[in-house]
Amino acid sequence: MAGDVTVGVVVLTQGTRPGDLDRGIRSVLAQQGVILDVVCVGNGWQPTGLPVGVRSLGLPTNLGIPAGRNRGVSLVTGEYLFFLDDDASIPDPHFLIEAIGKMRADPKIGLLQPRVEDPAGIESPRRWIPRIRKGEATSPGRVFSVWEGAVLLPRSVFDATGGWAEPFFYAHEGIELAWRVWDLGLVAWYAGDLVANHPVILPTRHADYYRLNARNRVWLARRNLPVPLVPLYVASWTAIQVLRWAPNNRLALRAWFGGWREGWSRDPGQRRRLRAHTVWRMTWAGRPPII
Repeated sequence: MAGDVTVGVVVLTQGTRPGDLDRGIRSVLAQQGVILDVVCVGNGWQPTGLPVGVRSLGLPTNLGIPAGRNRGVSLVTGEYLFFLDDDASIPDPHFLIEAIGKMRADPKIGLLQPRVEDPAGIESPRRWIPRIRKGEATSPGRVFSVWEGAVLLPRSVFDATGGWAEPFFYAHEGIELAWRVWDLGLVAWYAGDLVANHPVILPTRHADYYRLNARNRVWLARRNLPVPLVPLYVASWTAIQVLRWAPNNRLALRAWFGGWREGWSRDPGQRRRLRAHTVWRMTWAGRPPII
């Protein structure tokens, strides 16, 4: 397989972390056994000082994370697509060839996310394991959401899903992408034996974290679920957040409900309902799309 595998790589950045960006890009360029086509997308920034062989795309304004990634896809070629955020990196130069080997060995895998570790050795948060029953971080398995900072898909699968959910701007676009991979009759896979590096940073560093978290939960349901499941999914997550924050973080809950109302009042974009068979497969696999 070595030497004949082509990978289009989209690295997304706002230009605020030049050291991390350089480390991430160089970790991609160090990958062995693959032919790379790499573009660095600047969301509201014109990338400069890139290593030789890396093209740039400067977007005049910040279009949001999903839209920024989608813009990069049109500029790269390759049988596979790999998405990397500017604060992530790949420590093993054989990562891509090993990940692709897993996908070729099991054609049912339509998307792959590696295990995420802090490069300084700080204990990884449990949210990086995309399972309700977290278990060991090294244990692989089928998942229904992904941490979006390092994701690999066959390009044909990505195109069939419709790409990243542009209206979301930030938060939960990895859930929709995973759901749509399942809707193609494939599975999203958590590869616990493969590693991406990312520093432990609180997601609440984003000013609109609580609002977008809630709005996109509602939009996720409205865009993807059969009508009877929409209120069940939203209600279950509403209950979870109330139980989580009502005792000691009422300001967060207030912001969350502001986004919740926005999710119902604003257009979420194109609706693409999951098939009944997909809902059954997800349920049989342990994660019915109501939570």
